[in-house]
Amino acid sequence: MTLYDVPAPAKLNLFLHVVGRRADGYHLLQTVFRFIDLCDTLHVETRADGVISRATDLPGVPEDQDLTVRAARALQRATGTRQGAQISLEKRIPQGGGLGGGSSDAASTLIALNRLWGTNLSRRELMDLALPLGADVPVFVFGQSAFAQGVGEDLSAVALPERAYLVAQPDASVPTVGIFSAEDLTRDTSSITIADFLASPTFCAENCTESEAGSGLNARPASFEFFGRNDLEPVVYRLYPEVLRASRWLTEHGIHVRMSGSGACLFAEYSKLSEAVLAKTEITATMRGAVKTNSFQQTAHPRFRLVQACAGLAEHPLRDWIAR
Repeated sequence: MTLYDVPAPAKLNLFLHVVGRRADGYHLLQTVFRFIDLCDTLHVETRADGVISRATDLPGVPEDQDLTVRAARALQRATGTRQGAQISLEKRIPQGGGLGGGSSDAASTLIALNRLWGTNLSRRELMDLALPLGADVPVFVFGQSAFAQGVGEDLSAVALPERAYLVAQPDASVPTVGIFSAEDLTRDTSSITIADFLASPTFCAENCTESEAGSGLNARPASFEFFGRNDLEPVVYRLYPEVLRASRWLTEHGIHVRMSGSGACLFAEYSKLSEAVLAKTEITATMRGAVKTNSFQQTAHPRFRLVQACAGLAEHPLRDWIAR
């Protein structure tokens, strides 16, 4: 039995505050997660021999460290099932981008195999299995936009307005561990509440001023300003100057960006997908040398590995696959 085309969506951290550090070294965070329609795709097939294997290699990641394999084995151990699985993965979410691709792949593996194997664990039980795999994995099982606290496991659903996003990966991949271990990382940001976030201009379509909205080619609509900040940005900008350069270049041209997670991806938020598509078109045209007269040519552009217009998702596409 096989499940084909199982989606594993990327996430954005709309803000990311580091509010403390536990005695065991884990950082205490506050963030809001949002899923977007940039997705990896899994194909999951049951095996009668109990073996867990992957059918596709992931460059630089041995099979025993692959989060999809580890997730499948964790579910197998927890339930005692004698069934196995072969997992194929089509990657679209960039590695080292701060978009949670590996965590999302692990969560979709748990959800898909819980269905295929008939193990019928609850959402709470799957979230408990997910946490040892990585701090971001539980939110993908949770399945909703969420205000997160603790190490990322304390989740509260939050209703977000319809939004679209421009996502750009500079010519860099950023390993998370090195960023959290940096001595100059801010670790004492003041805690906030969900009410603080919900009261912010993030939810007000009028927070783009008329003068901002009129700048750029074809009066491209301005991206939204952001709530709070990402405390990891200064460390990444210091260690990865290409990320800083990309951020400055985009900001100079009216695209207000924030880094997601530990980077390297930057994103801007828009009211409509068509606005994000227009911003993407301008950037990609400039990169190809096709644009002769617009604001993007005032300074040399940085290199990007990915420039994508994405829709924000109201919920995880597999949310209804978990019965309870």
